Amino acid sequence: MPLILPVEGTYPVIESDCFIADNATVVGDVRLGKHCSVWFNAVIRGDVNRIRIGTYTNIQDGAVIHCTYRTAPTIVGNFVNIGHNAVVHGCELKDRILVGMGAIVMDHAVVEDYVIIAAGAVVLSGTHCESGYLYAGVPARKVKPITPEQRVMLDELPDRYVMYSEWFS
Repeated sequence: MPLILPVEGTYPVIESDCFIADNATVVGDVRLGKHCSVWFNAVIRGDVNRIRIGTYTNIQDGAVIHCTYRTAPTIVGNFVNIGHNAVVHGCELKDRILVGMGAIVMDHAVVEDYVIIAAGAVVLSGTHCESGYLYAGVPARKVKPITPEQRVMLDELPDRYVMYSEWFS
């Protein structure tokens, strides 16, 4: 069973059609929209601020979603893919984004629609990632526009994760 716990009386709100892996953790002031999936060893910890996650978003294996006490909630939009072992902390991710494996997005960063954060990239606090681009490096920098094929991938990948989650129901 996943670890789903309240923090100071505030329970996570998880839509009934979400998939939460048996060893995932979701605690505190967290809201997950429809058709989300939280994969093995992922942690969503809404203990010191709120975390809001839209529809069709997948939090892949080992990812950590957290926030900063009083100053930085975490807001994740719709159709977002948060890759294996990524860290999303006190920031805003809009819609149709891929945060690559092992990437880090820090407090007060804003990632606009249709952005790819490359594997291992570090998006520093306060960075604004412009829609339609690939960001890579440490610190992350705008590298190039995403391709039409990458845009299609951003449209299709969330539905694949809904399909994958059905394999475990």
